[in-house]
Amino acid sequence: MKIAVLAGGISTEREISIVSGTGVCKALRDRGHSAVLIDIFCGDPSLDAEEVFARKDYDPDRAAAFIRSFDDRLEEMKTRRGFFGPGVLELCRAADAVFLALHGQNGEDGKVQAALELMGIPYTGCGYLGSALAMDKELSKQLFRENGVPTPPGIVVRENEKVLSAAENGVGVPCVVKPSRGGSSVGVSIARTQEEYDAALREGFKYEPVLLVEKYISGREFSVGIVDGEVYPVIEIAPIQGFYDYHNKYAAGSTVETCPADLSPALTKKMQDAALAAWHALRLESYARIDVMMDEQENVYCLEANTLPGMTPTSLLPQEAAALGIGFGELCEKLIQVSLAGGEKA
Repeated sequence: MKIAVLAGGISTEREISIVSGTGVCKALRDRGHSAVLIDIFCGDPSLDAEEVFARKDYDPDRAAAFIRSFDDRLEEMKTRRGFFGPGVLELCRAADAVFLALHGQNGEDGKVQAALELMGIPYTGCGYLGSALAMDKELSKQLFRENGVPTPPGIVVRENEKVLSAAENGVGVPCVVKPSRGGSSVGVSIARTQEEYDAALREGFKYEPVLLVEKYISGREFSVGIVDGEVYPVIEIAPIQGFYDYHNKYAAGSTVETCPADLSPALTKKMQDAALAAWHALRLESYARIDVMMDEQENVYCLEANTLPGMTPTSLLPQEAAALGIGFGELCEKLIQVSLAGGEKA
């Protein structure tokens, strides 16, 4: 197959997206596909779509280096033009499928999905509706509550409205403060005092004007992948220090990840059932990953859904697939197959 792998973009998760895209592109090429990596925002005006898909000497690492060469110019570029970079849509139209290796804003939030849908270009992952609902933590929280999905108590705080103290807001401390539409734990803080709460709000508002404040759940953290409605083995995430923030997600050796998680069959099913309920509440399709906490009384809480989870060989979803005997390259192919089999998305 001819596959355009879209990565990069302009979100705070740009670098992680480039890593994911490079790994996916390499894996697909190793399995005989004509995969090409391109930055969705920066593009590459020199690419000839038909020629590049036919090249046998194509080098994904060289493509990734080209993508990173734009890093220092992104802010200036954003003032001059629209989102899709030169050559991007031409490459997508020439491909049999588009693999979305994007993360965060303008990639995982349904906008790109809707654009591709309108142009009749097949792509991987959830449709535009599920992507938008999952990306917005305020809406996710509402849908979890309305559909009986266990989730921590929480409130929304807006920058232009009066902010109540931690003692008055109904959540209290300790609490977790996070941007409503962010990812990779960028801008996320745990506050245990009023002073830390004030600092957490200031930090979160650096990234966006709407924050979610949730009750802090003390316990163990897990993630559950779902592919085509099939729930994958649960993986436990145990940071060596602190919580599962941006550093602990991506710095080698900072987190112990155990898959399958050391849980009883009953607890495993309880967690998988909660994740599947979250999947249905958010109208998800194709594949996603649900983040879950379990407190000391073994109560399970769904935190959020990742509709384009990280896709390096050591990312959480690939580890869960490996526990089923599915290798990284095979998983990449499977994600394409289940996405295309779903037909028109919503």
